[in-house]
Amino acid sequence: MTLSPLILWFRRDLRLDDLPMLSAAVASGQPLIPVFILDPETEALGAAPKWRLGLGIDAFAQTLAAAGSRLILRRGPALAVLEALVAETGATGVFWSRLYDPASKVRDTEVKAALKARGLRVESHAGHLMHEPWTVETGQGGFYRVYTPYWRAVRGRDVAAPEAAPARLPAPDHWPASDRLEDWQTGAAMRRGAAVVAAHVRVGEQAARARLDAFLSGPVDRYAEARDLPAEPGTSRLSENLTYGEIGIRRVWHAALMAFDQGRPGAETFLKELVWREFSYHLMHHTPHITHANWKPEWDAFPWQGDGPQAEAWRRGMTGEAFVDTAMREMYVTGTMHNRGRMIVASYLTKHLMTHWTIGLDWFADCLIDWDPAANAMGWQWAAGSGPDAAPYFRIFNPATQVEKFDPKGQYRRRFIAELSRQPGPEALSFFDAVPRAWGLDPARRYPAPIVDLAEGRARALAAYAARGGQGD
Repeated sequence: MTLSPLILWFRRDLRLDDLPMLSAAVASGQPLIPVFILDPETEALGAAPKWRLGLGIDAFAQTLAAAGSRLILRRGPALAVLEALVAETGATGVFWSRLYDPASKVRDTEVKAALKARGLRVESHAGHLMHEPWTVETGQGGFYRVYTPYWRAVRGRDVAAPEAAPARLPAPDHWPASDRLEDWQTGAAMRRGAAVVAAHVRVGEQAARARLDAFLSGPVDRYAEARDLPAEPGTSRLSENLTYGEIGIRRVWHAALMAFDQGRPGAETFLKELVWREFSYHLMHHTPHITHANWKPEWDAFPWQGDGPQAEAWRRGMTGEAFVDTAMREMYVTGTMHNRGRMIVASYLTKHLMTHWTIGLDWFADCLIDWDPAANAMGWQWAAGSGPDAAPYFRIFNPATQVEKFDPKGQYRRRFIAELSRQPGPEALSFFDAVPRAWGLDPARRYPAPIVDLAEGRARALAAYAARGGQGD
């Protein structure tokens, strides 16, 4: 008698290695039908992450094919799609890996309740995080609001060892029909920028593992210092792959922990960064408003400015502040931005330009291929001062002194700003190929003068913060 199949609903877990949901499904002995659903929540992704997701789906489909399986693509509301697939295939269960952003939690709760009511076996599994957000509590039973105590609470916790990918996945006797990925047009909003960014992406499980191995083979030793130097290859660049689940966080943690046990100098700092990612998810779970509103409500009355010409100059990488513009242009050329650059551009927008942090948050959500809902919200609120564990209101990064400190030889600036070089390189020039033609940018033009005096901008921000009583900092 043929066993009924299980449906595996893949989302941000596009891998076979280190995936608890998959291990549980394989252990059932039932045929497996992997599915990816382009539902309204996924349709809402910004241009760059949606384009990059399409690349990840394509690579994952090839990985599944090599394991004797297929990836079924369907478009529509998740519950309706899953109910249709159950009816078509006779599936008796649906498995998935948990997500933690507010929209996904609402969707998944509805789907789980409806499918269970139909008598199906429905299981959600860990897979995106090392520690489920509700399992880390303070001594009083609450959640952590500050990173350092959170780090102390989890640094000694056991993290389950990663499980190897199965060599083959049991297939059903009959496969349901699938959409064609090209019909989804996931990259449509990227327009001409896709061709530029494509040279910098590293897609799929093999690429992710290669990145991890390359980082731990050498750069991890100088990570504590080099991670602040944007001209150096001092970081792992795994954020792109972690975003789409092309590598498991447990795999990364245990590899870095081994490096730490071997006495590698920068390994502990890297481990702390992995826990910072966990902390951002911990906060998003317990305080979901962090994704769209001031985490500290006393900031609601702060006199943020809305969008306008200065914010537009910031968006276009034309503020006249080299560190700010370099980082913004790096994002358009590579799809990512160095972490030091993210701090500088966020501080400049929210403090020197006094622009609401949600304007930057939304722009990053449209432009970053490694966009992550928790990390993006945490980073912007930290820089603005409105979030948990935020920088004090008087900490205003000076982009001019920061660029001299962290890019003393100007390598980062010359790499991405054509106007600052007599013979600009291909990446500096490709910025003009990536951005909208409507911006009318031309490498032959003079680099702009600063749109705001840094001293005046700093004084204006400090006066506004002081008038609000320091906003609780």
